[in-house]
Amino acid sequence: MGADPGTAGAPPADHSDEVAALVDQYRRIPPGNQVRLAKPTSNLFRFRAPTTTGLDVGRLNRVLSIDPDTSTAQVQGMATYESVVAAHLPTGHVPLVIPQLKTITLGGAVAGLGIESSSFRSGLPHESVREMEILTGAGEVVVARPDNEHAELFRGFPNSYGTLGYALRLEVEVEPTRPYVRLRHVRFSTAQECAAAVEEICRDREFEGHRVDFLDGTVLSPSEQYLTVGTYVDEAPRTSDYTGSKIYYRSLRDHQTDFLTVHDYLWRWDTDWFWCSRAFGVQHPAIRALWPRRYRRSDVYRRIVAWDRRAGLSDRLARWRGAAGSEPVIQDVEIPVRRLPEFLEFFHRDIGIEPIWLCPVRLRDPRGWSLYPMDPDELYVNVGFWSAVDTKPGDRPGEYNRAVEDAVGALDGHKSLYSDSFYEPEQFWRLYNRPAYERLKQRYDPDGRLPGLYEKCVGKR
Repeated sequence: MGADPGTAGAPPADHSDEVAALVDQYRRIPPGNQVRLAKPTSNLFRFRAPTTTGLDVGRLNRVLSIDPDTSTAQVQGMATYESVVAAHLPTGHVPLVIPQLKTITLGGAVAGLGIESSSFRSGLPHESVREMEILTGAGEVVVARPDNEHAELFRGFPNSYGTLGYALRLEVEVEPTRPYVRLRHVRFSTAQECAAAVEEICRDREFEGHRVDFLDGTVLSPSEQYLTVGTYVDEAPRTSDYTGSKIYYRSLRDHQTDFLTVHDYLWRWDTDWFWCSRAFGVQHPAIRALWPRRYRRSDVYRRIVAWDRRAGLSDRLARWRGAAGSEPVIQDVEIPVRRLPEFLEFFHRDIGIEPIWLCPVRLRDPRGWSLYPMDPDELYVNVGFWSAVDTKPGDRPGEYNRAVEDAVGALDGHKSLYSDSFYEPEQFWRLYNRPAYERLKQRYDPDGRLPGLYEKCVGKR
């Protein structure tokens, strides 16, 4: 794990050596070759053939130190949240926001988008970062903080997706944790009632007289939606296990109250990739009994999806069902809570994917973040949906994803860029702050060694 996790201070010498080796590797890549990361895992859903030189950052994957006295940790950029949690829990601390999939990296969550059920009180993962050590496109290593000469890079790095540089080390805030989480699953029959409850709970930070530490939701149908209210507790009369035969999202109907260890709560969605494991038959009792527990995890399912995209199996199955083909609709979008019922009405009517994940989020920092310009005064709900829609003859490429993009724009929302996007350049740059991005690109990647944001996130359509 590197340095003693109870010791704070400057990054250890071996980290500095690893950074020096990476810089040397970067500078040896021939000019004119665009650079991308070479790493063993990915949570992006833009499946494209590799055409550029890969930069091996795999060694920068450790928790360097944890300092409970200052409530901070020093973490390398390619450390997965699985390893970050494993290092932190024995100290009784965790980062403020821990995205729900184990192989999301800390650097990836900061350069892209991460979110979880603590986001209504703690914002997005990059908002609890105090300092970033970044290898820029110019091949320089800079330390960006909100109050130094690289402050503009600090505020523009989130949502840059590796087009300005790569996070090598981050200083992040941590908070005390407790052994268990008590869950209450509350059912609502309408989206209006659900949205009103989200607004009230986020405002009061309590529910039925109990403190609320975590809040997310699951929409199973237009008349069945659940908010899951989580509270840290020191003792639990029992704990549930959803890594075996039982499946977490199905428990929402069965248990009004539930208890999980903190570890199992943090990874409650990973075992079945929310509910997406059902596409592989893993939720069928006979198949589940044969599917090894160590392979019930999100990165395994994503590799299967990547294979399916290459093989075109889903398209062939859709045509067998009589459809023209199949369009993956894998997106996370932020919708103002007041407009959530409108979005869900559109989504049920025109897209038809269920279940849907809901996760409230409010920015912590009133200054906002330049490349993902959410309103700091607005309470949003992240709406996540991850499946495919059968297409009809005459549908244009990306028909349903384009409909989602249009609806999000009409409702003053924002869309994460980790998956397929279909924006025209003018529309994209209206949403993602072209002037701020071009200033950063010119300063930190003047020779275009890294791909541009539009090129990387949308590309040629």
